[in-house]
Amino acid sequence: MKKNKPSNRDLVLQVATSLFLSKGYLATSMDEIVTASKVSKTNIYYYFKSKEDLLSAIMGQLIQTYTEMICDIAKRSSLTVEERFKDILQLLTRQQLECLGGCPFITLYAQMPPEAHMIREKIGQFFRNQIDTVEQLVLEGIQKQEFKADLQSRPTAQFIVAAIEGGLFLQHASEDSVTLDQTLPTLALLLK
Repeated sequence: MKKNKPSNRDLVLQVATSLFLSKGYLATSMDEIVTASKVSKTNIYYYFKSKEDLLSAIMGQLIQTYTEMICDIAKRSSLTVEERFKDILQLLTRQQLECLGGCPFITLYAQMPPEAHMIREKIGQFFRNQIDTVEQLVLEGIQKQEFKADLQSRPTAQFIVAAIEGGLFLQHASEDSVTLDQTLPTLALLLK
């Protein structure tokens, strides 16, 4: 049976994602992407007008993938809110992306050119959407009396997202694989 070979566009996206996350956007040249992907520069520029256009496509893919995974867990109403937060943390720590900053969004955001306003806005919108999702979970936890009734949902959601992102960075920077595992019990104590 014949296997479906990825298109040149998909191959370039896969290789560029890996290089941008492991080496950094600024440290990766288009020539390196050509060499690693074995796709001609002409073909790459057929799909992507510039390196920044390639980064934008990568961000779009990452945002879609992470949003779908997180929303899928958030919708599992058969689980407690705390169990869903645990599943989200486990999902984020299981991702096999090798990132300079521990999180693909932090890694790429820190590396992108200041004039990449549209890509920066995409990342900002991604985080605003994640805060919205977490806020809905917090409100559900309050309603189901899993969490303290006097919690302010929006600041609590912002704190949780910041704790997760910071935990991903600390886990990577300190090479301590249990950092995020220790975050959930602490968050649970603060919420109850």
